[in-house]
Amino acid sequence: MPVGIASGAVVEGFFQGIIPIGYIVMMAVLLYKITVESGQFLTIQDSITNISQDQRIQVLLIGFAFNAFLEGAAGFGVPIAICALLLTQLGFNPLKAAMLCLVANAASGAFGAIGIPVGVVETLKLPGDVSVLGVSQSATLTLAIINFIIPFLLIFIIDGFRGVKETLPAILVVSITYTLTQGLLTVFSGPELADIIPPLLTMLALAVFSKKFQPKHIYRVNKDEEIEPAKAHSAKAVLHAWSPFIVLTVIVMIWSAPFFKNLFLPNGALSSLVFKFNLPGTVSEVTHKPLVLTLNIIGQTGTAILLTIIITILMSKKVNFKDAGRLFGVTFKELWLPVLTICFILAISKITTYGGLSAAMGQGIAKAGNVFPVLSPILGWIGVFMTGSVVNNNSLFAPIQASVAQQIGTSGSLLVSANTVGGVAAKLISPQSIAIATAAVKQVGKESELLKMTLKYSVCLLIFICIWTFILSLL
Repeated sequence: MPVGIASGAVVEGFFQGIIPIGYIVMMAVLLYKITVESGQFLTIQDSITNISQDQRIQVLLIGFAFNAFLEGAAGFGVPIAICALLLTQLGFNPLKAAMLCLVANAASGAFGAIGIPVGVVETLKLPGDVSVLGVSQSATLTLAIINFIIPFLLIFIIDGFRGVKETLPAILVVSITYTLTQGLLTVFSGPELADIIPPLLTMLALAVFSKKFQPKHIYRVNKDEEIEPAKAHSAKAVLHAWSPFIVLTVIVMIWSAPFFKNLFLPNGALSSLVFKFNLPGTVSEVTHKPLVLTLNIIGQTGTAILLTIIITILMSKKVNFKDAGRLFGVTFKELWLPVLTICFILAISKITTYGGLSAAMGQGIAKAGNVFPVLSPILGWIGVFMTGSVVNNNSLFAPIQASVAQQIGTSGSLLVSANTVGGVAAKLISPQSIAIATAAVKQVGKESELLKMTLKYSVCLLIFICIWTFILSLL
């Protein structure tokens, strides 16, 4: 591979690692930190825990729905850390709380941080017309089943069949609301809001339902403990606490809408704000064209989150722009290394793609023939176990999956989605997730114990995904 092409591939990988991925991650986590600093996040926590004193319902609210919401708003370990700590504060065994949150994350990990795990597909220029929307739609065919089952599984883990029977109406409200709303969004809109709107609607539906329904027996992990209700807040205070994420939802919906995206197309009203750069000395061995970098700051999802941050600061009496600057410094210190890692992985992915290595590996793997769809999720599972990130996994292995799909004559979107969903199953056992969870609940040193608790669920999910992907490939 010529040095010029290799250098251009590395530059493109780093460029796309920073914009859009690093930009989105930094802004999402910064928004979360601002809500913590302003006290809004504490009100959000209280508003959730006040809905029910039954700890099975609290797991559905916090371990499942709030976990999914934080995955969409921030991702990168934030939901597991926050929700595991919350459940521990509510009386759950620390390791069991961590395990519940890891299992629940299987329903939301594919669309974390405003859809970046699937959104990264757009930066990879995959063969076979593989698109973000296509992968999002294919992933839904598998995730809809997983999403529906996970709430049942969580309650079964806590309280067995008796717990499922006593809370069945609440479980159905959660499963149906989340599965339907996420399915509709991913099929018609894409991945950006798939972990924002569905969890919000799920929490709202369960909150309204819980006013009429409470389980026959109030379940407590520690039966003798005194129940201390969380601080009550007025409806106005709760609405204000949730306002940053309501604003985020509206703005991201606008940014994701076709009319807005069309503004940046050639001859569009804002096309002058889009800059394209040819990388000198580069010619892709696959496309036979110079490598091109496109800079569209205004149209980035990260800019939508930044606008939300500005509006949140203007609406807040406790956080100003100076505070936001300080919090950005903290965020940067926490995330510069993960973002740099993403940049390196994207650079490797670009080199393998433009150098024809992905196609060559695809030709080799394609010898498995029509059986490969069974193996496809395993590749994603290994990828996330190795890298700790569905984003990194797709950056590395999506080009191979798309190449194999062309070789064996199946859908590239299906195999890339299998890579994604298989990767999500590995989040239950990836060293990064396990380390975050044990640290959050102050159980450092017990990582192997937590791994034993989650491994069987990860493997069972993987087996289902493999079989289901093979069935879908035959249709």
